[in-house]
Amino acid sequence: MNIGMIGLGRMGGHMAQRLREGGHAVVGYDSSPQSDRDVDSMEALVKALSSPRVVWVMVPAGEPTDSVIETLAQLLDAEDLVVDGGNTRYADDTRHARYLDQRGIRFMDCGVSGGVWGAERGYAVMAGGSLEDFERVKPVLDALKPSGPDGLVLAGGVGAGHYAKMVHNAIEYGMMQALGEGFATMAKSPCITNPAAVMTSWKSGSVVSSWLLDLLANAFEDDPTLSGMPPVANESGEAKWMVESALELGVPTPVTAAALHMQQMSRGGADDILRAISTMRAQFGGHVTKV
Repeated sequence: MNIGMIGLGRMGGHMAQRLREGGHAVVGYDSSPQSDRDVDSMEALVKALSSPRVVWVMVPAGEPTDSVIETLAQLLDAEDLVVDGGNTRYADDTRHARYLDQRGIRFMDCGVSGGVWGAERGYAVMAGGSLEDFERVKPVLDALKPSGPDGLVLAGGVGAGHYAKMVHNAIEYGMMQALGEGFATMAKSPCITNPAAVMTSWKSGSVVSSWLLDLLANAFEDDPTLSGMPPVANESGEAKWMVESALELGVPTPVTAAALHMQQMSRGGADDILRAISTMRAQFGGHVTKV
């Protein structure tokens, strides 16, 4: 296929690379002149594509995605197809689809997982949209996913792909939190002499073996105590969105909520809370907080 890729960062650039290796012709655009872009504007990208066009958007969620969608609405023709592969909130997909539909432009959303390793390993792709549009871009999706029968799903209508990715990332947060807590507990215990070796041994034969554990074991090779890594974890929004959705649906999500709160605390979000708690303990019990 002939496809346009808007956004050539850590994900988009590697996806474009994998698509080219799969035999597809990719016209890439990024706002940064230092990127490996093929054209220097979205107008040039649209002109370089044959009709009916397919344009894949890989830019940050929120205003950047809104801006790209609004620009494409002015540049594309009826029956062209826009695929949002970023981490857009699922509720925004319906708004984007309706906006583009006013001009007869098709829309799909795709949650994509695989990180910087995706160019080599392939990506898990969770699509949302019509079956007709899914079949239209399936050659591209097949090139992105890993070899084998799994790694690609049409999760439902518009918004379903990003909803599935939201849940996926929230599960990821919980898994990382559990692995981190296990490492910290062993690191503090006098019973364990080498927590890194213990966790690395779980890569084979263990029920907790996973790619996340493999990546942690990779890091242990260079830094067994992880002392070189700052104790700060950023969160991109998906876990928060899942907790909000789960509350509306009446689904308890204590693990996801706890993992989300820990990531927020790592960025200093709990400093004022802890200062207030220490103040009250000092007032009622004379407890002196030691740093």
